[in-house]
Amino acid sequence: MRRPSHRQPSRPFAKTRTNPPSGRRRRVAEPLSTRRRFSVHAAAASTSVLAMAAVVVFAGLVAPTGQPVEATAEAATTDDSTIDASGVTAPFEEAKPDEPRITSDLSVAEAPVTGGTVITVEGTELTSVASVSIGGLTAPIVAATDETLSFETPAVSAESVGSLAVQFLDASGEPVVVGPATSTASVASVGVALDNPAPLAPTSSPAPLSLSLTLTYVPDPRVVSQMDYVMAHWSDYNTAEFTVISGNDCMNFTSQSLLARGWVMDAGWFYDASTGAYSPSWVSSTAFRDYLATRPDLGVELDDSQRDLVKVGDIAQFDWDSSGDRDHTAIVSRVERTESGTRIWVAGHTKDSDYWDVDEALTTGGGTVHYWSLN
Repeated sequence: MRRPSHRQPSRPFAKTRTNPPSGRRRRVAEPLSTRRRFSVHAAAASTSVLAMAAVVVFAGLVAPTGQPVEATAEAATTDDSTIDASGVTAPFEEAKPDEPRITSDLSVAEAPVTGGTVITVEGTELTSVASVSIGGLTAPIVAATDETLSFETPAVSAESVGSLAVQFLDASGEPVVVGPATSTASVASVGVALDNPAPLAPTSSPAPLSLSLTLTYVPDPRVVSQMDYVMAHWSDYNTAEFTVISGNDCMNFTSQSLLARGWVMDAGWFYDASTGAYSPSWVSSTAFRDYLATRPDLGVELDDSQRDLVKVGDIAQFDWDSSGDRDHTAIVSRVERTESGTRIWVAGHTKDSDYWDVDEALTTGGGTVHYWSLN
C-alpha cells in the first residue's frame, strides 16, 4: 500500500506572496552606485552653501559660478579719493613720489609785520620747491634739503596785520601739495545684494589733508614802542630827557625814536643825558648814514625805486639839493600799497609832522630820498 504524501497539492493558479504583511513596509535595497551618486550630490550642495556664505561674509567680488556678484557699493580704489568715517568718499590731493610735499605746520605761527622771521617746514623732495610767497609777496628761501625748507618772511604794511596765505610753488609754477602723508591702499566696500543689506564700515580712514597754510602777521613790539614815542612827541618835544637842537632837531628826534625801539647805544651812536654830550651820528643826518653803512646788522639802504620794500618804522633821508649828503631825516609813519604804486608818509621834527607825504616833500623840496630798511 502506498504511503500517503504530506506535500500540499500544487495550486497552479496561486501567486507567490511578495508584499509584507499589512502594517509593515519592506525596505527595498538600492544599488550601491545610486547611493554613491546621492552622497556626492549632497556634498557638492553643502560646499556651494559654504562658498556662498564666504562670499557674503568676506564681501567677495565673484559668485561661485564665476559671474560678478551684484554690488551694493563700489570699491574705493582710486588714488584721488578716500573714505571718511561715515563711509562717504571724499576727494583729496596726493603728491607723486618724485614731487615735493609739505607735511608739517609752519614752525612759527605768528611773525611781526617788519619781516625777517625765518620759518621752517618739513616734507619730502623739498629741494624741488622753487618759490614761497606770503599774501602774494615773495618770501626768500634761505635753506633747503629734501626734508626741510626755510624761508624768510617779507615785511608788510601795518594794515596787513592778520592771517595771510603761504603758498609753495614748484619749478613749473604748480602749487606744492600740503598735508600729512596718507596711505592710498584700496578699501573694498562691496557686498552681496541681500533683502536687508547692512552697510560695510571702511577698514581705514586716512587723516584729512590740510591744503593751505597761513601765517598771522602781528605788530612788531619794537616798532610799536618806537611809533608810540613818535606819535607822543612829534609836536610835544621831550625836553625832560633830551636836549633840543634848535632849527635842526630832525636827526636828534629820530635817534630818540630808535632808542625807544630798543636800539643799544655804542661808541659810534650815543647820547649822554647827564652831560648832554652826543655823537655826530646822533644829531647829523649824513653822519648817521655813514654810521649805518658800518652796521648792516641794523639795516640796509634802499633808494626810492625800492619803496615797495619800505615799512613803518624805517628811516627816510632826504637830499634836497642832490649833493650826495643827507639834509633831513624822518621816521616812516605810514605805507600804502596800491595798484598804482606805493605811497609813504613820514613823521619827525624841524618839519614837525606825524604824516608828511614823501611825494609832496619831494615836489616842494626837490632832490631825492633814500630809506633805511631796519632789521
